[in-house]
Amino acid sequence: MKKHKIIIAISGASGSIYAKVLFDKLMKLNSQIEEVGILMSDNAKFVWETELGNKNYNKLPFTFYDKMDFMAPFASGSANYNTMIICPCSMGIMGRIATGISNDLTTRAADVILKERRKLIIVARETPLSLIHINNMKTITKAGGIICPATPSFYSNPKTFEELAETVIDRVITLADLENISYSWGDKQ
Repeated sequence: MKKHKIIIAISGASGSIYAKVLFDKLMKLNSQIEEVGILMSDNAKFVWETELGNKNYNKLPFTFYDKMDFMAPFASGSANYNTMIICPCSMGIMGRIATGISNDLTTRAADVILKERRKLIIVARETPLSLIHINNMKTITKAGGIICPATPSFYSNPKTFEELAETVIDRVITLADLENISYSWGDKQ
């Protein structure tokens, strides 16, 4: 089985619970993963601390990269990272990706993933959406990206915020081609 090389970018959008649950899942799926590179903006750290009340992102067993580190391996397609997940993704980051503006490592990595025809999964977190947001989503989708809105489902009767966030992250994990046991429509409770 080929192991995955994954880039995770966390923007300053609300929804740090999604990133936390994603990291928890990736740690459980480590046998399928070769490398995880993390990009976390200063705003993302502030929002995480505000929403989750901790700095536990510092304890993650993954490699963190500075937002302006254009020497990071995934700033080039030759590093063969096969998936990038932006979770949560702000509309500003999405807009820069849609227009090809690579002014930091997050937008450069997304540009690389798209040009190499690999998987870019954007967990969009905003409401309501403007026509500009929708058009940016359309542009990224036409370029090969996947927009997976942070819109939880309720089929599995989630009882906690983490279980609710997991309904989105399980979809993201599946989209990233990782094998994961999760609730599927029609499963018996």
